Amino acid sequence: MAYVRNKESACARVGIASFGCHLPADVDQSSVVGLIASLNADPLVDGILLQLPVPKHLDAIALLNQISPHKDVDGLHPQNLGSLVRGEPGLRSCTPAAVMNLLKAADIPLAGKKAVVLGRSILVGKPLALLLLQANATVTIAHSHTANLSAVTRDADVVVAAVGQPQLITAAMVRPGAVVIDVGINRITAADGSSRLVGDVDYDGVAAIASHITPVPGGVGPMTVTMLLHNTIWSYCQTCALDFSDAII
Repeated sequence: MAYVRNKESACARVGIASFGCHLPADVDQSSVVGLIASLNADPLVDGILLQLPVPKHLDAIALLNQISPHKDVDGLHPQNLGSLVRGEPGLRSCTPAAVMNLLKAADIPLAGKKAVVLGRSILVGKPLALLLLQANATVTIAHSHTANLSAVTRDADVVVAAVGQPQLITAAMVRPGAVVIDVGINRITAADGSSRLVGDVDYDGVAAIASHITPVPGGVGPMTVTMLLHNTIWSYCQTCALDFSDAII
């Protein structure tokens, strides 16, 4: 819920009206489909997102496919993913777009570089790999069946961790001078009952040898919210036939 509140607060700060449709946990699929249809038809709504994960009895993929591609500010509709594959303009998944913008802001050259993406989800890993390919990086996607993972990551100029395993990436797995982007958000609980958020990277160890590294929290997360706002404005501009092309990733 904290992430949802962050989205709402960010919208308020920039003047975007936002509202949440909070449904009971036992809501049925048809009711959610009907709600999405009403939002699709509402001319005052420029962006729609389905907060994931949904309850297990709901079909998240089918629900995502019900969202109008032009209002799909999470960039997860098949039409928008297809535009990404083809290299055409369109709404991009927020977290992958956030990673690319962080790399751009830090003036990290990607052309000809070796990039490893740990994770192959449709939410982060796969679209991010495509965006890195578009930037002319040589991309490897690593996952739970990757043999000798340490050797794969040590060969990379850019390592992006998005697997949801606390502090999986250690200093021994990273080439000195590499760029490390931590997408993971994991809550760990200490013996005294206190908890804290950590990423997929052992930050303290890796920070000592990486040329650039993102923290958790405070790294990719805030930029992901920013890209949600970007997508909402992009969607609005398409409806109004305004030029927002310079801001497209």
